[in-house]
Amino acid sequence: MQDHEPSTRRLPMGVVAGISVLILATGSAVAWWGWTTISRNASAPTATQRSESPPVEEPKFPPGVSEPTQIGQPQTKPAPAGTEKTLQVYWIKGSGGEIELAPVPVKLSSTGDSGSLLKAATEQLLAGPANSTVVTTIPRDTQLRSFAVRDDGVHIDLSKEFTTGGGTASMTARVAQILYTATSLNPNAQVWLSVEGEPLKTLGGEGLLIEQPLTRKSFEQEFSF
Repeated sequence: MQDHEPSTRRLPMGVVAGISVLILATGSAVAWWGWTTISRNASAPTATQRSESPPVEEPKFPPGVSEPTQIGQPQTKPAPAGTEKTLQVYWIKGSGGEIELAPVPVKLSSTGDSGSLLKAATEQLLAGPANSTVVTTIPRDTQLRSFAVRDDGVHIDLSKEFTTGGGTASMTARVAQILYTATSLNPNAQVWLSVEGEPLKTLGGEGLLIEQPLTRKSFEQEFSF
């Protein structure tokens, strides 16, 4: 194995001696200049050319795209987790000749907020009971026109069928069913009840006045429920 050649080469002794004789014989400045030039050229390191490979550029991906994913390939997002809560849907049950509210627990799932859960519970109430042990005083054709949970409470708008048929007792019971179901997540919530976009002001043929907003506490005080 041959040793690597030093980067700085030295001038052979024979050449140095010959140049020295030349300087002494001629005393010429030209000879001195020639020796200096040769020395500089001899002492200059030999440039070693290296073949360098161009840097490999890392692949760039759009923000949010991991390396294994091909550009332009649609991203698969995980489905939002559903919210499941137990709510009470309020029906009517007779006991000893008296009418009383009968809460039935139901589990509802939703990907939205609590308002979506309350709306789903109210829709189940309007659809009627699936259990023969309870009944409803809400007319079967009653439709939920709108449902919204706002800063001032729960706003419910029902179709005109809600006020048809039955006397004061039936009207009182159906309002209680709506009120208690809509406040099953927050018993202290206020409920604004309207029919065909107009606030519900009276109940039944006797024209019992209803003060809005409705709460469980105020309803129990007014109607002994």
